[in-house]
Amino acid sequence: MRRWGGRRSLRARLWIIGGAICLLMGGAPSGGASSSGPDSDAPSDRFTFARIQYGGRFSARAFFGAVPPWAHDYPRGGRHLMKILSEVSLVRVHPEEVILRFDDPRVFKYPFAYLCEVGFMDLSDREIEGLREYLLRGGFLIVDDFREEWALENLRAHLRRAFPELELEELDLSHPIFNCFFSIRTLEVTPPYGEGVPKFFGLSDTKGRLMMIVNYNNDISEYWEWSDDPFAPIEQTNEAFKFGVNYAIYALTH
Repeated sequence: MRRWGGRRSLRARLWIIGGAICLLMGGAPSGGASSSGPDSDAPSDRFTFARIQYGGRFSARAFFGAVPPWAHDYPRGGRHLMKILSEVSLVRVHPEEVILRFDDPRVFKYPFAYLCEVGFMDLSDREIEGLREYLLRGGFLIVDDFREEWALENLRAHLRRAFPELELEELDLSHPIFNCFFSIRTLEVTPPYGEGVPKFFGLSDTKGRLMMIVNYNNDISEYWEWSDDPFAPIEQTNEAFKFGVNYAIYALTH
């Protein structure tokens, strides 16, 4: 949903720092945990953007154009990020998202997953078990596009069920995820809605591997979605892609 004020031309390609990375694609988490959606499988030799579907309490506020909360910015957000990732690195990508639930064993095929609007999320016990196994077996999860304390508390409540031994911690610029490909210079970013102060939280396993990054009071996928539209400020879309590329590279190398 677009809410920016200014109009800037985005017809030029995203400016990037030159460089390439060669990665093996055999590192998807293995193991097993009702999927739905237009695409629930992708080539095993391509890096794929997996979107997590869930049930929950949907209100009038949760629907923009009759789109359920978990589907915000679909399919353009993931599609655009995969295009940028393929252009700035040697990672071979699958251009379309797959849509899965945490209790679908196919989720273990994809090391990189995206989850949004978690204030409306309500996971079953099986989905909680799948979330835990997915992350502990090597999966990486982006939590994005949500704001306000009640939504953050709903996420924390789900994480207490899945990981009673772990807690979310606020991340600062020194964390490797912000320097693993692009060197991100500041976490003081502008959210597309202009509300709240963006913060970055992480959930790490007992060995220190970051399993989940939480973009609170932010929506970087909104910038990905509208990056080819003059409505979106090019400076913000450039920065949002840097975060997304870093998240993907971190997921593949840790």
